[in-house]
Amino acid sequence: MERLERLLERTLLARGRSTATVRAYRVCLRRFASFAAKPLRRVSMADLRSYQRHLAADRQVGFSAFNQNVSALRFFYRDCLERRWDFERLPFQRKPHTLPEVLSSAEVRALLSSCRNLKHRAVLMTAYGCGLRLAETLSLRPEHLDTHRMVIRVEQGKGRRDRYVMLPRHLLPTLRRYQRAYRPAVWLFEGRTRGRPLSPKTIQTVFHRVRRRAGIAKVVGFHALRHSFATHLLEDGVSLRVIQALLGHRSPASTQLYTHLARTYLEQATSPLDRLRPVLSCPTSPL
Repeated sequence: MERLERLLERTLLARGRSTATVRAYRVCLRRFASFAAKPLRRVSMADLRSYQRHLAADRQVGFSAFNQNVSALRFFYRDCLERRWDFERLPFQRKPHTLPEVLSSAEVRALLSSCRNLKHRAVLMTAYGCGLRLAETLSLRPEHLDTHRMVIRVEQGKGRRDRYVMLPRHLLPTLRRYQRAYRPAVWLFEGRTRGRPLSPKTIQTVFHRVRRRAGIAKVVGFHALRHSFATHLLEDGVSLRVIQALLGHRSPASTQLYTHLARTYLEQATSPLDRLRPVLSCPTSPL
């Protein structure tokens, strides 16, 4: 098993996949090996399909985890063991169409005002002000801040792509105050151990504590700051193409989601029911 895991790792790295993908795929392979209870080289397509049914039964895993397992097994048998199977018989689950919850500008203001810790407030302000994912926020280094051009360099974000985002003028004083107080050495936002970044779990815990303190009833996580950033930009008239570049989306379809979240598209249309107002306002006879 260890030899096959190393083969999977080497093949993934040779294809330019991230270390996070390597870790996730190795876990998927171990779980499948435990289910199959036979040498992985003797597995058939019927075994893979049986594993899919097992994952789907009683919702053993969610949609994303299900498709990650399918991707890992497809890659292992197609690219590592070079099986010539019809992998279309190992389908992905269809992605459910759901809309994320978005914070209003007033809720974001209340959230930031309720964060009393300078470091934590700087993290939340950076994520919202620049539209960053949690991993991107915690991967920032002090040298990524370009105060002359007022931009922040995001290195190797999702999809292993670099990009620039704006450095908000209201964020800069907070970051300078934070840097003077904490003197980060390697990472912009370091944990208690110098030279090590803050852990995602710590920031998620901080976010939920501050959310409750701010009186926000919506059940949202840290990623809601990124959704709110994109939605508020769209409501301010920023084009979808610019928002796509700022978010680092490869496909415009990913950014198109925010047209369903912005208030502006609702305000630009009038319900046909409102045309009937004069008629409906007329007195009616009782039944």
